[in-house]
Amino acid sequence: MNTDINAGVIEGFFGRPWGWPERFGGAEFLRDNGFEFYIYAPKADAFLRRRWREPLPAEVVLHLSQLAGQCRKLGISFGIGLTPFEIYLNYDSHAQSLLRSKVRQINEIGADLLCILFDDMRGDIHGLADLQGRVILDVCSWSTAARFIACPTYYSYDVRLAREFGPPPKAYLRDLGRIVDARIDFFWTGEKIISDGYSSEHLSDVAEAIGRRPFIWDNHIANDARTRTDHLYLDPAAGSWRLPADQVAGLAINPMNQPRLSRIALLGYRRLLAPASAPQPRQAVREICTRLCGQPLAQRLLEDIDLLQDTGLAKLDAKMRRSLLDIYGAQATDPYAQEIAAWLRGEYAFDPQCLTS
Repeated sequence: MNTDINAGVIEGFFGRPWGWPERFGGAEFLRDNGFEFYIYAPKADAFLRRRWREPLPAEVVLHLSQLAGQCRKLGISFGIGLTPFEIYLNYDSHAQSLLRSKVRQINEIGADLLCILFDDMRGDIHGLADLQGRVILDVCSWSTAARFIACPTYYSYDVRLAREFGPPPKAYLRDLGRIVDARIDFFWTGEKIISDGYSSEHLSDVAEAIGRRPFIWDNHIANDARTRTDHLYLDPAAGSWRLPADQVAGLAINPMNQPRLSRIALLGYRRLLAPASAPQPRQAVREICTRLCGQPLAQRLLEDIDLLQDTGLAKLDAKMRRSLLDIYGAQATDPYAQEIAAWLRGEYAFDPQCLTS
């Protein structure tokens, strides 16, 4: 991994989350391939989002504590994303007490990195920056984490955010950047919610607005949206994705809902972040697939990658879908093939209810 950038994974997508075995195995994969952190923030965990006032279930606390311990042994940072949904609409003493209890529970788990997330919620609130700044200050004062990252409600210049969550208050980003200690990082997804790359000019503009280099939350391969669940983004180099490493505080890659297939793409990022040694198009993904999946499956993936990544499930006719399902479904012991088979069966299809979790 490019040593000039602090890069890792944030499990921060909607829809079907990863399982605990995949998370534990994924931590070793991240360590072995030069990534520096893993952040647990699935939108499906309601106890970190709309039900944040309630304690995390004991079973989840146990798994997270074990995962935190494993990450510590592996030498990578373990993070948790907390979304106290619309807490700023009524941040009274009762809400403050409940939030402090949740932070204490996260302290007991042993998070090295705590993310305070205000994404995907109403933002057309007078004094929003002051209200959110107060919450961030309180959380940081109660937490034992070593590092903090906040996500603004308007985490991109994408007009979709204003359409869905209301127009941002005037000078919102500048005010939030002024209020929040510069040692606390800010997530940013780029000019769009799903950005194909990051220009030097754009990053300079954002850094000037928020008073610090942005910490990129990258959705380039995330496939949790209504149309994107139809695709498997195995090769991040297929487009024009680039990131000037010296202009960002870090890179958090939001992966696919498919944990094993995400590993193919994550190694593709590794090549993108070391462009001087990058091979010819598709050569990198060929080498990656061969290393992770073995030669026979790698060859098959290369033959089908345009169908999986570009054509997508909705445009495959019934005959082609059955043919692919026969091929991948037959490889019952291969986790990569089985994730493709599950995708072909529609098991990762978009569910509108996931947006209300």
